[in-house]
Amino acid sequence: MKKATLLSLTAILMVLMLAACGNNTPTAANNEGASEQSETAAANSLEKIKAEGKMVIGTEGTYPPFTYHDASGNLTGFDVDIAREVAKRIGVEAEFVEAPWDSLLAGIDAGRFDSVFNQVAIRDDRKEKYDFSDPYISSGAVLIVREDNTDINSLEDLQGKKSAQSLTSNLADIAKENGAEIVPIEGFNQAIDLLNSSRVDATINDNLSFLDLKKQKPDIALKVVAEAEDASQSGAVFAKNNPELVEAANKALADMHSDGTYKTISEKYFGEDVSK
Repeated sequence: MKKATLLSLTAILMVLMLAACGNNTPTAANNEGASEQSETAAANSLEKIKAEGKMVIGTEGTYPPFTYHDASGNLTGFDVDIAREVAKRIGVEAEFVEAPWDSLLAGIDAGRFDSVFNQVAIRDDRKEKYDFSDPYISSGAVLIVREDNTDINSLEDLQGKKSAQSLTSNLADIAKENGAEIVPIEGFNQAIDLLNSSRVDATINDNLSFLDLKKQKPDIALKVVAEAEDASQSGAVFAKNNPELVEAANKALADMHSDGTYKTISEKYFGEDVSK
């Protein structure tokens, strides 16, 4: 009798164990399916931004007149105003996170930023890794030296000279192509400081930034001696494969042009429309 009872108990336990194992498989599959659905939803950055009510935007904050701090310490600038308006038209708040130029795109890679508005030139190599909005500004690169410099009169004269450049910018590429020794910097202001104190021979930088510098400091002893042939176009940067967010940003930019908002912002900083 005892033996029969033990056999019955063993059979019952085996049935229960098999039932438990059978239940685990669909549960795991369901969890995997839910996880995949969650990842798909998270992959749509526009939905994420709208759900959170904010767009996190990477910018330098040290690159006037594009992104800098005014006399009161508030973040301002052409790119900042454009980004705020784009975010507003998408229906969210703009939240800015300041970082050095060379870490801005890395912030996109790491998911720290939803976008970067910081005069990022639209280049083929960058388009392989990131999505860009339509261009919202066009500007040329100029070669800047001290006023007493008579050795550098063209880009070719940079051969063997020290040029202050952000390492990953297209401006650094121009300097390298012309044989310059690159002195790495974090932004326009640092480049000007190094040049003004004779610690470098030159810098290639944005013409609009230099015009703003001369407007703010008319007595600064620097001059432009050459221009790069092609003007570059800049746009907002996004993580790859986010067409909904890029489309929303492009619509915002197009509407800003149509209703005159872009022109107002552009004239505020440059006195003219700089999208052309």
